[in-house]
Amino acid sequence: MRRFCVYTTIILSLLFTFSVKSLAQSNKDYVQDELLLDVVAKIDSGDYLSAMNILKELIDINPDYDAAHYYLGRIYMAAGEMELAEAELANAVRLDSANFWYRQTLAQVYRYSNQAEEAIKVYEKLLEDFPKKSDLYTDLVELYAAAQRYEEALKTLKEVETVFGISEAIAIYRFRLLMTMGRSEEAFKELEEYNEKYSSPFVLTALGDQSLGEYEDEKALAYYNEALEINPEYPSAMLGKAEIMRMTRKYGEFFPMVQKFMDSDMVPGSSKMDYFQSLIDKSDPRFVLSFLPQLDTCANIFIKKHSADTNAVSTVASYYLRTGRGDKGLEYFRKAAYMEPKSINRTGTYTYALFNENKWKELALEGELAMKEYPLEPGFWEFTGAAYHHLGQYDKLIDLCETMLKTFPKDTSVTFRVYSTLADTYHTLGDERNTFKTYEKALKINPNDLYVLNNYAYFLSLTGKKLKKAYAMSKKTIEAEPDNSTYLDTFAWILFLQGKAIEAKPFFRHAMLYGGKDSAVIMDHYAEVLYALKEYDLAFVYWNKALMKNDEDLPDLEKKIKLRKDAIKK
Repeated sequence: MRRFCVYTTIILSLLFTFSVKSLAQSNKDYVQDELLLDVVAKIDSGDYLSAMNILKELIDINPDYDAAHYYLGRIYMAAGEMELAEAELANAVRLDSANFWYRQTLAQVYRYSNQAEEAIKVYEKLLEDFPKKSDLYTDLVELYAAAQRYEEALKTLKEVETVFGISEAIAIYRFRLLMTMGRSEEAFKELEEYNEKYSSPFVLTALGDQSLGEYEDEKALAYYNEALEINPEYPSAMLGKAEIMRMTRKYGEFFPMVQKFMDSDMVPGSSKMDYFQSLIDKSDPRFVLSFLPQLDTCANIFIKKHSADTNAVSTVASYYLRTGRGDKGLEYFRKAAYMEPKSINRTGTYTYALFNENKWKELALEGELAMKEYPLEPGFWEFTGAAYHHLGQYDKLIDLCETMLKTFPKDTSVTFRVYSTLADTYHTLGDERNTFKTYEKALKINPNDLYVLNNYAYFLSLTGKKLKKAYAMSKKTIEAEPDNSTYLDTFAWILFLQGKAIEAKPFFRHAMLYGGKDSAVIMDHYAEVLYALKEYDLAFVYWNKALMKNDEDLPDLEKKIKLRKDAIKK
């Protein structure tokens, strides 16, 4: 018995693998219908390839089998093969021109392949044959609008009203069409006429927005209130009313409305986020500072309602950072990063926030974790390096830079920044040889980087060596940025060291106009030049200013000034 079953199964499977042609010889119609049912089942299960193979064989047997052409066209359509879909569906329509679905699907292919006029022709004929199908009117209106045949779109909407009656959807569609046509007065008149007979929050809010735009605040408020009577949480009406309260400085009513908006289940979190960000961005900073408690309440309601939404958490984090409460902002950024531990964007935002808030210990820890999680993202290495620098952990910074050079050997943008950082670090450590050697490596990659040129030139000037080379590099910087006080200081100081105090003076004077008075070092250099030129009174004016600005940049400045005074017995 068992052997018989196996044998029978083999025979049946062989029979099934016979071509459709062989089966069709005995009972063509039966085979076609059975296989078409199989095709539909395969399409429903997503097995499009098998369905396509059966359909092609069916068409090969019977080229006039309209249903096979139709389903094959549908498969091509789903695959985005619009030319093939159009050909098969056109065959189906040719073979059965009365079939509604064949014609509508062909029209859809025309729409998707940007043949609007062809699609319109099909829909116009469909409406003649099936005047009671409401979706045909909607599709045709959209096609007319897409083809900028607005008058025909309006006419079709009128026909819809005649056949199916007035509806809010039709009123809204007509309003949008008229607005697109630039006939705003007529558009709002249509809404007013609709509103006289029927009421809807959308229509009332649109009328409120129009009145607000025409500075008719009381009229706008009446519309918004009427809309809110129908739907107390209609988002646009709430915001419209809130805007009137804000503009008229009725903050006692404004904030409760915004808080209601933030607490509404009808408003998507993204809409609340956009509004809150816009409110902070566009408001006068004095407004924000004056109403921090109320804004905090809005933020708290928002985050409580959407605590699982990382975008919401990040929005609130940004709000606290922008209002000078960095610790609270960082707390929320940290929460967002930990909610999505595999998101490089969340981690990047958090580490960037730590960098901006000068939280170097926290940045070092988070940066090290991020480097392990995303070892090929140089930004996290650089954030960590910045933390090491500010913490004075120079050995760690050097080790990190050397590892980066091995990790990103072909990324010149990274290796350039690493060499620049290494050179600055070596200078901090007093390693003169490695400082200049590393700057040379950086300049081989980018010989025109102004930051490296300036630093290299200035550090050379401090040694008193290779002043011609320092001069040439520094000259490039002031030619590129003639109003940069730091670059002007370096260039003028090199001139002074070359014994050209008179030539150096105008560059220092220029530096004073562009921020030089904010730097104790630059004013000290200028005073030295003035002193060398025997302009003693002006020299001590700048030395006194340098003393006031000095923040341990020049530890022996006071002692030096005294020596200069003693030297001229002043």
